[in-house]
Amino acid sequence: MTPNWKTLLLTGCLVASAGLFGMDAASAQTNFKIGLAEDPDVLDPSLARSYVGRIVFASLCDKLFDIDDKLNIVPQLALSSTVSADGKEMIIKLRPDVKFHDGEPMDAEAVRFSLDRHLNMPGSFRKPELGAVSDIVVVDPLTVKLVLKAPFSPLLAQLTDRAGMIVSPKAAKEAGDKFGQKPVCAGPFKFVERIQQDRIVLEKFADYWNKSNIHFDKVTFTPIADSTVRLANLRSGQLDLIERTPATDIKEIKANPKLRLSSVVSLAYTGITMNIANKEAGKTGLGLDPRVRQALNLAIDRSAINEVVFNGEFMPGNQWINPENPYYQKAFPVTGRDVNKAKELLKAAGVKTPLAIDFMVPNNPEARSVAEVIQSMAAEVGFEFKIRVTEFATSLTQAEQGNYQAYLLNWSGRTDPDGNSYSFHACGQPLNYTGYCNKDVDALLAEARSKNGLAERKPVYEKITKIMQEEGGVLYLFHSKVLVAHSDKLEGYKQLADGLIRLTGAKLK
Repeated sequence: MTPNWKTLLLTGCLVASAGLFGMDAASAQTNFKIGLAEDPDVLDPSLARSYVGRIVFASLCDKLFDIDDKLNIVPQLALSSTVSADGKEMIIKLRPDVKFHDGEPMDAEAVRFSLDRHLNMPGSFRKPELGAVSDIVVVDPLTVKLVLKAPFSPLLAQLTDRAGMIVSPKAAKEAGDKFGQKPVCAGPFKFVERIQQDRIVLEKFADYWNKSNIHFDKVTFTPIADSTVRLANLRSGQLDLIERTPATDIKEIKANPKLRLSSVVSLAYTGITMNIANKEAGKTGLGLDPRVRQALNLAIDRSAINEVVFNGEFMPGNQWINPENPYYQKAFPVTGRDVNKAKELLKAAGVKTPLAIDFMVPNNPEARSVAEVIQSMAAEVGFEFKIRVTEFATSLTQAEQGNYQAYLLNWSGRTDPDGNSYSFHACGQPLNYTGYCNKDVDALLAEARSKNGLAERKPVYEKITKIMQEEGGVLYLFHSKVLVAHSDKLEGYKQLADGLIRLTGAKLK
């Protein structure tokens, strides 16, 4: 029997983690222990695609640029950037005397190698992010020039993430496609070991360019899918910090004098990715007709999901950026639930109900709860959502291969709207799991990339939004808060809206 969405409650099961409880408490001052919501995919900046992997990369691989708490772009491995008057060249000045974890110099040639690798390595997910770059020129040992095919306003923002991560050319050449098993970058911590589904261990890099602001000798990441177990281990001191704390735990965390909560509105969104043209599964279910997808949209009460699952802490939304973002299109507000109209749309599309839908859901408590609410709401309209709980990294592979009909997916978000839209909606892009392809949308996405500033770009995104609302393959549901819980002994930690865990300047009392 499908549970009624109006009465669903979150539940958790406490499971002891012998590996965690076996840690030596005496190491707490030097070994900073982080609980992850899932195990990352490959630790290769060119091939990686998971949000949780970006959390690990924040300690492992510095980027050319980073962001601050106001979402301003700031230097990291680079010192500055300048763009030519015609927008087709970017000059990047690099920080001197920076080394990779293997002792090799991080210089202009290393930047050229890494960006070229991002662009041309088979299977690279960075290619669309840097696709406007036609040439990478080493001007001198500390200066790189990027030559662009056309003006590309999101480029600097792309370089604040994995596309801006620089790897050791020597290590990458020696390791080949196995580089992700032992990555070598220029971050504050270097790779020690990884045991899948158990731990990732990093240790302080003695020659890090900003080593005076790194106060931990070691960082251990432990994937624990069950949020109740993560919190239990934080309470007991076996973890120092946990990411993606459920909103239902906020009250308990705030009531515990030994814990602290770092919270900020996230850049992320959660939505239902719908298979509309990705292999055979796209020819059925939600891929049958745009009216079927519109019916599902009208079946869902986003505010109710927020209240039932997240205690009202999150922000309902229907676009790839949240309603507080200056790029949000107010002409397309969040629609209310309309069961009768949804049924009419299914009837008009010639759908025989109940319409069975394979619903792939990552294996974590909040995702499962959201899926159950959606399942119940959709059932009242004529959909039969069959929830298929799947390990997260596996679910990404399944989505890429088109082995799904609907997929509950969270995207961690980017500072530039292009980072939340282009790779998901442009024809043939790596993150376009829906298989959607519309040449008019491609042209508009390209136009938005060529313009500068909110006033020029927002009208273009309004046109894109209109089309995607009518026929697109992603049904946006809500925008989360970054909720990171940690020990009260942690000092100097600042949480940013991208959700990454930056340990620079942080220390334990």
